[in-house]
Amino acid sequence: MKIMNKILFYPMLIMGVVLILTNGCKKTDENEENTNPTPTTVTDVDGNIYHFVTIGTQVWMVENLKVTHYRNGDAIPNITDNYDWGIQTSGTYANYNNNGNYVDTYGRLYNFYAACDYRKIAPVGWHVPTYDDWLILVNYLGDSVAGSKLKEAGLYHWLTPNNYATNESGFTALPGGFRGGDGNYYNLTTFGIWWSNTEHNSSYAWRFKLEYGSPTVSLGNVTKNNGYSIRCIKD
Repeated sequence: MKIMNKILFYPMLIMGVVLILTNGCKKTDENEENTNPTPTTVTDVDGNIYHFVTIGTQVWMVENLKVTHYRNGDAIPNITDNYDWGIQTSGTYANYNNNGNYVDTYGRLYNFYAACDYRKIAPVGWHVPTYDDWLILVNYLGDSVAGSKLKEAGLYHWLTPNNYATNESGFTALPGGFRGGDGNYYNLTTFGIWWSNTEHNSSYAWRFKLEYGSPTVSLGNVTKNNGYSIRCIKD
């Protein structure tokens, strides 16, 4: 009888060990799969991290660009002097009021030459939006209400009343102001202005503008030495 019990015991023991090892392997495989979720951020060449959101058929960054180098590592000059800013014909950037404390919230301001430089200012897989990219966004959201759906709601960053803002799109547009061709800074808390990478002519290029008191969007062309925000779109 004891011999028979031993004969039955050992096969059962072996089966139990096999089951434990098999289940352990399955749990390990599941854990490995869970460590590779779908990415929700993108990183630029400087290591700045940006979130993104899908709006219709497009994927947009949720923050303004902060990078100070092109994709290949070449530095983008930071021009602080007003006169020098206005005479540039190559890519430059500035921080609002030459104050780096604004960068985390509003990003940096770039002239058009930086936005369209062949070395690419956007992270790999992304680009500065074309005029048509902006137009697709506006048409998708609705021309008369696109600004409302794009602007961050509330008064934490936007000047009162900002009562049209809902941020329904998740774009979270902020009023980062701009730097004029004269080198002076304007309209923090009241305007958010972003470049397209599309020229109008040899002196002018297209930009996208939101205002604190309006539910609409302005698509217009301006001189290339203005300093505006950049919001990238996925290729």
